[in-house]
Amino acid sequence: MPKDSPIADVVMHPARLRIIQQLGGRELTTTQLRAALPEITQATLYRHVAALIDAGILAVVAERKVRGTTERTLALGERLAIADLDEIRAMDAAQLRTSFLTFLGLVGETFDKFLAAEDQELRDYLGFGMGQLYVADGDLPALQNQLNDVLAPYREERPGTRRRVALATILIPEAE
Repeated sequence: MPKDSPIADVVMHPARLRIIQQLGGRELTTTQLRAALPEITQATLYRHVAALIDAGILAVVAERKVRGTTERTLALGERLAIADLDEIRAMDAAQLRTSFLTFLGLVGETFDKFLAAEDQELRDYLGFGMGQLYVADGDLPALQNQLNDVLAPYREERPGTRRRVALATILIPEAE
């Protein structure tokens, strides 16, 4: 998929969302990515990685020779995996529903993995809730920029005792 493909066409596939989620804030070799996603066959994984690289969502940050083949190290690319306002407006109701349900499926899968770990200490990092905001036209870009500034120090993997957590954001306007 070329870099000018609508972002939803590129990322709204369950396998691609899992790949993007794994790479968030860190670099992984294709071997490490394969180990983190055993439910995705190798051929399927490589096909989706190639599509994400072609679209600019993933970048190859290093390559090295391993037993006659080239192992690539991947990271998130410069193109954000977020549908912009024009792309959201261009989607019909069925496309929006499919994209949203794919996203919710990934959130549910992440929660299921948390439960399957059966680690009581992990519950110290769990939280979820829903609240309302009151915004005017133009407020959301400013809010997104402020959130990005607040979250920036926590997006990169660093050595130490930090634990990786998933943060999902959903904005759904209420009908008048």
